[in-house]
Amino acid sequence: MAALVDTNVLVYRHDPRYPVKRARAEALLRKGIEDQSARIAHQAVVEFMAAVSRPLPDLGPLLTPLDARRETEELLRLFPVLYPDAHLVRVALQGMAAYELSWWDAHMWAYAEVHGLDTLYSEDFQDGRWYGSVRVVNPFLTDEGDEGKSAWSGT
Repeated sequence: MAALVDTNVLVYRHDPRYPVKRARAEALLRKGIEDQSARIAHQAVVEFMAAVSRPLPDLGPLLTPLDARRETEELLRLFPVLYPDAHLVRVALQGMAAYELSWWDAHMWAYAEVHGLDTLYSEDFQDGRWYGSVRVVNPFLTDEGDEGKSAWSGT
């Protein structure tokens, strides 16, 4: 079954500050390409470009403008991209009410719910929880617990 990959997975692949998360993101994305199981939302593409282009304190942007554009093009080439429509937006609004999610999280969840994806890879939701027919899996949890809350929430 196909799964939706949240923005934080895409961004951590390029973030040198979190080497364990970077390696896990790389492995998850590589597997998703190999077995064609990974999908990304239009929202994640937009958030990715914003996140990797934004200057960070004491680091600058994660990618140069040229590399950010190239990596965004690669996402569009390598993964099926899911686009919003009115129905998806209505489902997101329902998700906000039903699960008390932020707009951005509800919108991301709605992509998976509407497109029949049973898994959402993200660290921005409660790991293992079912939201409707979608189960969240945090690929960055370790045996010792979480490495830390997402640096990429609310991009």
